[in-house]
Amino acid sequence: MTDQTTTDQSTTDLLITDVRPYGGDAVDVLVRDGVVAEIGPGLTAPADVSTLDGGGHVLLPGFVDLHVHLREPGGEESEDVATGSAAAALGGFTAVFAMPNTDPVADSDVVVEHVWRRGQEVGLVDVHPVGAVTVGLAGQQMAELGTMAASRAQVRMFSDDGKCVNDPLIMRRALEYASALGAVIAQHAEDHRLTGGAQAHEGVVASRLGLAGWPATAEETIVARDCALAREAGAALHVCHISSARTVDVLRAAKAAGVRVSAEVTPHHLLLTDSRLSGYDPVNKVNPPLRTAEDTKAMRAALAEGVIDVVATDHAPHASQYKDTEWQAARPGMLGLQTAFSVLVHTMVEPGLLDWRGVARVLSERPAEIGGLSDHGRPIAAGEPATFALVDPDAQWTVRGAALASRASNTPYEGMRLPGAVVATVLRGRITAQDGKVTP
Repeated sequence: MTDQTTTDQSTTDLLITDVRPYGGDAVDVLVRDGVVAEIGPGLTAPADVSTLDGGGHVLLPGFVDLHVHLREPGGEESEDVATGSAAAALGGFTAVFAMPNTDPVADSDVVVEHVWRRGQEVGLVDVHPVGAVTVGLAGQQMAELGTMAASRAQVRMFSDDGKCVNDPLIMRRALEYASALGAVIAQHAEDHRLTGGAQAHEGVVASRLGLAGWPATAEETIVARDCALAREAGAALHVCHISSARTVDVLRAAKAAGVRVSAEVTPHHLLLTDSRLSGYDPVNKVNPPLRTAEDTKAMRAALAEGVIDVVATDHAPHASQYKDTEWQAARPGMLGLQTAFSVLVHTMVEPGLLDWRGVARVLSERPAEIGGLSDHGRPIAAGEPATFALVDPDAQWTVRGAALASRASNTPYEGMRLPGAVVATVLRGRITAQDGKVTP
């Protein structure tokens, strides 16, 4: 348990006692001015330093999420930067990348600076706006990537997430331009010509339920095309929410050929399958759709292998009026920030597919590298930023959507008992969440 009575939440000087970095031997960690000053057993807190009792739990670098929807501006009835940041901090995250499908769209320096500034004001996590690739996400005219990159938000990731950049010429030019900016293009891989009216993964379940099928080919073909474009441009491509086993084969071949491509998988695509659709509950509606057990198994194996680089939540809150409706009308998306760590423990750690070093790799180190963050995903070592997630691998908890910090409650894990819990989150020496409560 953490010692709430001795912790000054505003300080960046801190002694964290009895923690196991990466699951190793127990040590103490002394933090001064937000930086790790010393690591070792039996450290004593100076009089001016507060103490956090680590309780023998595992200490990891703070998590980084490359894919969240904070809904601000324009969608505050579902989420805003404050509520989304709270959910992130409670989930062990210290940095998040906010997707641009807001209202107005984050396709200008004005909007990305608003999102960045709100993140600074809330102060629970570092909020990095993702700029749109095309104006209004319309896929017809490339947005001013350079202006957004030069803004105070210093945008280094661009995406039309929620929509695919279908035009290959625009995608090629975006990759080339992003390469010159030292940025990455994150693609929502979906050929809309193959998914018109689709409501579920194309397969046995969709046929039985009478739902229009969403072929995995719609994802695979775009990934193959974009890998070829990225190879030609020498550019960095990031593929959002991989869901198909055959897409893994495309990625493996592209990486072997030297293409600068990275990919993410969501927690729900590691755990849930289209078998959950039988009750037509819209909480299970997501884009890309839940696929088969074979696909889920392939996602786990590819994450362990490193073909899929990172876990990203695609945290997508929706107010009840958009989700609690008939299946056809419901918006796709699920909450993910506060359950991501536990789902990863359940799907990857408990079966022995990842150890704690591996968890740090897929939740912190590689996401920070892909997103261009020099002060996140750093080693737990003297001289490094004191940015951590303290986790209890032995804890068990039951998910209740109404109890989560997000403004919405559309979690597919309602009532599930999940392993592993985030005990505390530390951002540059300042505790942002502790024992289930945020500490701004």
